[in-house]
Amino acid sequence: MKHFIRSLCFLAAALPTFAATKVATLHPILADLARQVGGANVEVVEILKPGADVHHFEPAPKDLAEMRGAKLLLASGKGLESFLDKLRDSLGAGVKLVEVGAKIPSIPFEEHHHEGHADKEPAEKDKDHEEHDHHHGAEDPHWWHSAENMKRASRIVADELSAVDPANAAAYAAGAKAASKRFGELKSWAQKEISKIDRKDRLLVTAHGAFGYFCKEFGFEPISVLSIGRSDDASSKHIAETIEEIREHGIKAIFPEDQANPKVLAEIARSTGVKVGEPLIADGTAKVAHTFETMLAHNVRSIVAALAPAAPVK
Repeated sequence: MKHFIRSLCFLAAALPTFAATKVATLHPILADLARQVGGANVEVVEILKPGADVHHFEPAPKDLAEMRGAKLLLASGKGLESFLDKLRDSLGAGVKLVEVGAKIPSIPFEEHHHEGHADKEPAEKDKDHEEHDHHHGAEDPHWWHSAENMKRASRIVADELSAVDPANAAAYAAGAKAASKRFGELKSWAQKEISKIDRKDRLLVTAHGAFGYFCKEFGFEPISVLSIGRSDDASSKHIAETIEEIREHGIKAIFPEDQANPKVLAEIARSTGVKVGEPLIADGTAKVAHTFETMLAHNVRSIVAALAPAAPVK
């Protein structure tokens, strides 16, 4: 018996051990994406966890300790994480920091006032865009509000995983393909739901300019009262312009955001009597919705519930 047990121990020691590739992430949506693409071949460590504020987060010493041993650190990029340069210096050469959004086409943050062209052809819209009041600012970092961008991100993550773990490159490519298929299905579902909203009512009034990619993909016109971050204050002139626009164009609803102060929108609602929709998930870090799927489903259902015509009572 002792000889048998010793033989088993010898065999166990001789067998190769499976070591998953450690990946650290700075956004919950990226954590979910890494799991979808990497499957059992990755160990994902969420540095920025659901419920955190992505605009004000900065890694603490305990976070740096959690990153130790990671082959990749996935960040959103596009300026969302202001601390990345400092973090690179702290990490050293052992961890590759990848800004996933860097390879995804950007759109500028654009806060503007609607001039009645939501249902016009693109050429007519472009002409109107030249003639009417627009305020251009920094690029919008919220690229993960788009299913097409999530498809791009899945390929980027697969490529980066394959570079640090080439033995499992085929598995990562397959994971990215499966994730992209799922994102395409979610986009089709969202388009079907959004088709319930009249084109003239596809005006998305929010406090912050976090939904540009969503609006571009699903045919809405964004109107934001504040800027990109959560701490910006709206000028009284901007609030007055938004109130005038709501009244002039019969905007049906305005939408607060999770984890953001609804004070300005509440003031606008009191002044106009406009309906306040369910808070939207702006940054993808809500405890109840911190994957692309749950975030998109929540936002689409909330927007359709507020903007689609009410079903006739039978």
